[in-house]
Amino acid sequence: MKKRNMKEEMKKQVAEKECENEGKCAAQAKCETEEKCEAQETGEAQETGVAQETGEAQETGECAEESQVQKLRDRLAELQASAEKEHDNYIRLYAEFDNFRRRSTQEKLDLVSVAAKETIMGLLPVLDDCERAIDILRKSEDSPAAKEGTELIYNKLLSYLKSKGLAVIEARGELFNTDLHEAVAQFPAPEESSKGHVIDVIQTGYTLSGKVIRYAKVVVGI
Repeated sequence: MKKRNMKEEMKKQVAEKECENEGKCAAQAKCETEEKCEAQETGEAQETGVAQETGEAQETGECAEESQVQKLRDRLAELQASAEKEHDNYIRLYAEFDNFRRRSTQEKLDLVSVAAKETIMGLLPVLDDCERAIDILRKSEDSPAAKEGTELIYNKLLSYLKSKGLAVIEARGELFNTDLHEAVAQFPAPEESSKGHVIDVIQTGYTLSGKVIRYAKVVVGI
């Protein structure tokens, strides 16, 4: 009887120990499960935070890039406007300079033309004297050498002046033209066809480069 009680007591102790061990294992398993869940939740939270921070960083980067692009566009527009303004100023200055150059060139030509005109007009009385001397020598019986010498001087001088643009106004026998002739007298025309025409030249007229510098003084038949 005593041995049976001891066996039962030992079984009871073993059973209690097993129950104790099972309780410890269950508690340990529960703790491990809770720790795993907490770790998983922490990892998910960390991943969510990282993803959120990454998205915010991307959005911030995109905004900064758009802002930089807009600044570059504004700067490009300013440079284009400045270039167009400088181009307009260059064109305006070039046009003004070109006009100034043309005016200066024209003034120089006018000055040279005026100087040449004054010089040539100063030599016209010399041509008149040569013409008178030739007429007188032709009517006289003096030495032919004097007549030839005078004609040579006259022709050389006239040729030089013609090379500078001087031209004689043809008048004798021509129809009277107020643009070229100046009537100083009128005489009855010897023929009907001579009426309104120049029948005599008192003073030779000249043009310089196509412009009249002295009208021909003529006698007109009526």
